[in-house]
Amino acid sequence: MSAERVHRTTHEVTVAAPAGVVYGLIADAAKWPLYFPPNVHVEQLESDGSREHLRMWATANGQIKSWTSRRTLDVAQRRIEFRQQVPASPLESMGGTWIVEPRGAAACRLVLLHDFTVAGDDAGSVAWVESATDTNSRAELGNIKKLAKGWERLDDLVMSFEDSVRVDGPADRVYDFLHRVQDWPTLVPHVSRLDVTEPEPGVQVMSMDTLTADGNAHTTESVRVCFPHARRIVYKQTATPLLMSAHTGEWSLVEDETGVTVTSQHSVVLREETITRVLGPEAGVAESRRYVREALGRNSTATLNLAKAYAESKVTTRAA
Repeated sequence: MSAERVHRTTHEVTVAAPAGVVYGLIADAAKWPLYFPPNVHVEQLESDGSREHLRMWATANGQIKSWTSRRTLDVAQRRIEFRQQVPASPLESMGGTWIVEPRGAAACRLVLLHDFTVAGDDAGSVAWVESATDTNSRAELGNIKKLAKGWERLDDLVMSFEDSVRVDGPADRVYDFLHRVQDWPTLVPHVSRLDVTEPEPGVQVMSMDTLTADGNAHTTESVRVCFPHARRIVYKQTATPLLMSAHTGEWSLVEDETGVTVTSQHSVVLREETITRVLGPEAGVAESRRYVREALGRNSTATLNLAKAYAESKVTTRAA
């Protein structure tokens, strides 16, 4: 811990769900991008079941920040302690504890503690961190409260699926197509507009207009984290269509001696309260699942096929 002054914050919420359910939600860090609005992506670097090493990307006061953390999970006490190993500026240190306290069989109190220091205890930096911590903590606790309250239906509202295509071409050409999103409006027919910035290498912040099969336009905003050496691109939509409260995804490439398998994976939390508004008064969760699966799968498969054509055309051109 730094010799600078230690600042502490406390956030808490009462949740109408069993303590074990709430602990399970906060323990599963890989799903935080689905459950926590500020969280963009989590990479689990190491884990032995009770201790884990994570790298995280999240929004903080409108900026994208990344850091590595170590967590210690105590299932019996329903506590998770965390400490950032490489904090993001302006932090010098950051840590804290998640605590789940039972309040009977069907409710609990969720407490989130933070402690942090900044270089020189600069007042502006302290205020920036306090604002980001307060905003993110409230968003995280509020969404956990909402998800956990309907925990018996959560399995119906959370869905994951993937689509793949086989490419007879080099993996670097496929990755190039998927990475160069600034060119998609001229290459991908269902993308009518796309604006992108790169606040740091490997991180893309984008706003995109897409067209559905019925001709309607949807505007989404996303943050993408690119791993060129692993040939992966992960993303989270930070502004989603009405039927989804959360949407994350990944483009991944696996190369072998005969070509490349390119996969588009989606994970979604459905927004139940908007289903009838979007799909009509008779629609329910099953119809919403089917609609989202078809809509996302159709667009991502179209993009996969365009990446395939792009990569294979380069092979044909060189061969000619």
